Amino acid sequence: MLTIENTSRRRVRDYERERHASSKRGKRKINFSLLNIGKGLDIPFVLLIFVLLAIGITMMFSASYPVAFYEIGDSYYYLKRQLIFALIGLVVMLVVSFVDYHYYHRFAAIILGVSYFALMLVLVLPSQEGGVHRWIGVGMFGIQASEISKFAIILFMAHWGSRYYDRMHTIKYGVLPGAAVFLSTALLLLFEPHYSCIVIIAILTVVMMYVSGIKIKWLAIGAAVLAVIILLLWVTGMLTYAMERMDGWGQALNEDLDRDMWNSTWQTRNSLYAIGSGGLFGLGLGQSRQKYLYLPEPQNDFIFAIVCEELGLVGAVLILLIFALLVWRGVIISLRARDRFGKLLGIGLISHIGLQVVLNILVITDWLPNTGISLPFFSYGGSSLLTLMFEMGVILSVSRTSNIEKS
Repeated sequence: MLTIENTSRRRVRDYERERHASSKRGKRKINFSLLNIGKGLDIPFVLLIFVLLAIGITMMFSASYPVAFYEIGDSYYYLKRQLIFALIGLVVMLVVSFVDYHYYHRFAAIILGVSYFALMLVLVLPSQEGGVHRWIGVGMFGIQASEISKFAIILFMAHWGSRYYDRMHTIKYGVLPGAAVFLSTALLLLFEPHYSCIVIIAILTVVMMYVSGIKIKWLAIGAAVLAVIILLLWVTGMLTYAMERMDGWGQALNEDLDRDMWNSTWQTRNSLYAIGSGGLFGLGLGQSRQKYLYLPEPQNDFIFAIVCEELGLVGAVLILLIFALLVWRGVIISLRARDRFGKLLGIGLISHIGLQVVLNILVITDWLPNTGISLPFFSYGGSSLLTLMFEMGVILSVSRTSNIEKS
């Protein structure tokens, strides 16, 4: 009897000591530093990135070798460059994944300022083909200023939304900051001009404002104001470039087009030919016919048309499902973040990927006007791929710290 009583007392003392220790652990502060390994990478997310990157590079090579041989005399030109950027991007992604994402919290305003500087810099640099001002050249490497702007807006809105979350329903804290950032960035993009990027940052701004807690009525009012602004720009002739890009929208397969309209719809028409000729299972990897100088720039914005032609509807749907899994996993990682900033930043970055995939598919199928929207992991381009891998690294940084015990 005495033994049982002593045993019970020991269990009570052990329980009290454990509860006291747990209480102390719960009160311990977590000091985030520049580098924070956390509990490791999110393996499903990493595997999805590797799968999309491998398929993307394979399809980019398949789509690009005819035009590379015709224009440069080297069928492997685009492949070699994309492989270099992919390897650098993987290193960037892994390095960034070790950087505590809270570090960006401190420099959100500075990074936004850098994006403004980049957008103003391209306006004074020599124009590129077509008279546009988009690229900042550094030797043989170039970067689009708009790529910096996309990340900067997502970061700033995550920073602002997490800081003033309880006041985001007001005009002062919820409406004006987001509207000011979007309109000022859109104005600079208007002078490039880069209308597709304006559409992307507009949707991203709305997404970030919504998840930050802004009321729906303010978004509706903002949409109405934006519509009025677009109408005024159209009346004053400032949307001439955009209207030219809309010429022939939805008419690519019409038979009674004049010569000018026939030429303006050439790329979209051959994109639809490629998609249709792929059928259910495709012509086979490397067997596309439209990439032989029929479809202009098949390695860039219209690469998914070649994917449909070579892999068919089944292959295209499987790739879209992988993209959907990547977005879904990114949302899960974001929702498990230890704080509101991580949630908002992760959701903004993964929304950027999903948005560009959807818009790219709508363009190649002629549901949207022909604009320059690349397909993540697939389209050729060093700056866009490096920016993409950087953003994936930030999401992985969120995943590293998402399970850390809260302070």
